Parts: sequence; C-alpha cells; structure tokens
Amino acid sequence: MEQKHPLPPFTLETAREKIQMAEDAWNSQDPERVSKAYTTDSEWRNRDTFINGREEIVTFLQKKWEKELNYQLKKEYWAHTDNRIAVRFEYEYQTQDGNWFRAYGNENWEFDNNGLMQKRYASINDVNIKEEDRRFK
Repeated sequence: MEQKHPLPPFTLETAREKIQMAEDAWNSQDPERVSKAYTTDSEWRNRDTFINGREEIVTFLQKKWEKELNYQLKKEYWAHTDNRIAVRFEYEYQTQDGNWFRAYGNENWEFDNNGLMQKRYASINDVNIKEEDRRFK
C-alpha cells in the first residue's frame, strides 16, 4: 500500500515536516513529483478550477508552470488537527511578457490514513509587483 510519511495523526512537528515536504516538491516544478503526494482520486479546488485525480493534477501543474516562470514558493504553518493541516503561503512568478507577481493564499489539506492528501482547497490572490520588490530570489 502506498504511503507518504509522516502519517496522521499529526503533531506540530510532523505537520511542519509535511508542509516543508510540500514546499520542496512544489518548488521543484515537477508535476509528477508533486502529484505523488496526493491520492489517485484527490479533490482540489484551486482558485476557480476544480481538479480530480493525479492525472488532472499533472496536467494542471504543467500548464501552470508554462505560464508562471521563475516560480518560487514559501509555505507557513497555520494550524492542524489529526488528519488536516492549514497553511498560508506566498509565491512569486514572472509571466512570459516579463511582469512579476506575488500570489498570496491559504490552503486547507485533508489526508488519508496513508499520509496522502485527499483534499486540497486553495484560495489565492495575485498582486503585480516590481522586480526589485521580489522577496524570493
């Protein structure tokens, strides 16, 4: 059976470990790597997009990183319970026309008993920034 440690129920330490693992995976910009943290039938809401399953996750992330260049993400612990973690995050990216943006958001995660994320709900807002105002370089 496929497992992704640490497993629920989460402690503060294991919740923070799970968050760092997610941050590292997303910063790799490798859709296949990212998708392995989710159940095969994972449910997402990302802004106004609803995604179901690993195949759709991979497709979504491929398209995302074709548009969001020089992507760099930082996630922060917000709260946790036995099998849920909430994070706040921000990331920066550059569009193909050279404009820079910082995205701010919150995510709510729910995990199955094997440590795979079965639900991800993300609310995200983008702000246009000047290149010299970037935080992540």
